[in-house]
Amino acid sequence: MLDMLALSDPCVSGIGSGTIQASLHFSRGGGRTVLARQRLPYPFHATRPFYLDPAYPQLATLYLQSASGGLYRGDDVALSIVADPHAAAHVTTQASTIVHRTHQRGVVQNVRIVVGEHALVALTPDPLVLFPGAEISCATEVTLAPSGQAILIDGLAQHDPAGLGGMFDHYSTAVIVRNGGGRILLADRGSVTGAAMTGSSSLLGPFRAAGTIFVLGKGSEQCDADLIERRLAACGCIGGLSKLPNDAGIGGRILAANGGMLGRGLEAAFSAAFEALIGVAPARRRK
Repeated sequence: MLDMLALSDPCVSGIGSGTIQASLHFSRGGGRTVLARQRLPYPFHATRPFYLDPAYPQLATLYLQSASGGLYRGDDVALSIVADPHAAAHVTTQASTIVHRTHQRGVVQNVRIVVGEHALVALTPDPLVLFPGAEISCATEVTLAPSGQAILIDGLAQHDPAGLGGMFDHYSTAVIVRNGGGRILLADRGSVTGAAMTGSSSLLGPFRAAGTIFVLGKGSEQCDADLIERRLAACGCIGGLSKLPNDAGIGGRILAANGGMLGRGLEAAFSAAFEALIGVAPARRRK
């Protein structure tokens, strides 16, 4: 499941005329990063930017929220994040997003990120919570300037509110990373069914939640994969990280017994990656 691939000609899910498109555009001004432009149609909502890191005051942290209570049958949403040169932005969520039963009309979620010179974008949403019958296809495209940096973290966990052993239908993901000239550095794809991930015959044994981390761009070679794996282990998670193709950075998978444990592990992984890139540990992000 969720195998890491290096493909020569990948494409992610397209954005159609019915897609609900949101956008966040960060720029550097007055010694810090500001949200210069935003477009947040329903169900997207966002807080104002917060400046939580005294040791890295230029970083803007923004909590992206949903006003709809989750993702539903046939939802097609897209988010664009642009960081101009020297901007630094961390986009996270206030809580996990629920994917409800989709009745054979799966959810589509696309993200496109453009990172300028000497800019940083960290996108670290809380793990998706997949309800029985949920189907979702996620795709992320990153265009990275030579001196740009990015941290991508995501995850999923299954939950059956009725306690009847129901499973999600299908989850798929694609992450495509390009340099500023459009050359593909990384193509990572994977998919899994609820039965394969959490059924009695699952190869994952007791683990019922999974996540991914990518640390990309300038300075990513300073990330210590062993350190991140040790921090994950301290949270009760199992991590396996390695160097990515084409010197794109480092990345890997994370397994946990449940969504709560996975969330703590992803937070620890983000802290380690951030410290490796920036040189200081991030302040706590209260949820």
